[in-house]
Amino acid sequence: MKLKQLESMLGQLQQFSNPKVELEQYPTGPHIASRMLYTAENSFGDVSNKIVADFGCGCGTLGAAASLMGAEQVIGIDIDSESLEIASLNAEDLELDINFIQCDIRNLVWRGPIVDTVVMNPPFGTRTKGADMDFLSVALKVASQAVYSLHKTSTREHVKRAALRDFGASSAEVLCELRFDVPRLYKFHKKREMDIAVDLWRFAPKTNQGN
Repeated sequence: MKLKQLESMLGQLQQFSNPKVELEQYPTGPHIASRMLYTAENSFGDVSNKIVADFGCGCGTLGAAASLMGAEQVIGIDIDSESLEIASLNAEDLELDINFIQCDIRNLVWRGPIVDTVVMNPPFGTRTKGADMDFLSVALKVASQAVYSLHKTSTREHVKRAALRDFGASSAEVLCELRFDVPRLYKFHKKREMDIAVDLWRFAPKTNQGN
């Protein structure tokens, strides 16, 4: 699938109608989501015919992108039931077969199939300090092949150090810097929208060494 086609299809998806500030719910726009999964597949072969989990899936944009890029199975996990309802409707609209699970990522004990790749747009950790690192820690335990994640560019050194030193990643690489458009969703937002510099990371778990 071509990048423009993928972005166009993702642009049709419903997003949060009543976002929850405490969960830092910001939609992952089609521009970023399409580039994230297109890169994961075309540069690394981490999506097609793989089992992919979308952590903190929200309305299911990254999971939908993975499915459209040929993933064998996609599992979307989120704590919020309303988001999962929208994600399920989005999957139906695109005729995608995605499994959704309601669970707090931080309490996740994975007993499902071996997950090859985790994709995620975690909370930035501005409301709940360290939430982004909690997601990364669990993702690196679950993924057998790679973790793709978005983190604020301002936290680059911290993310790299935590991944390699604390979470046992064998590699941590910034693939590109993107602009994350945050629309005015909450009352405390002063501007109509703002864009935040984010890094698209690829992390490899230690278990993948030698594969």
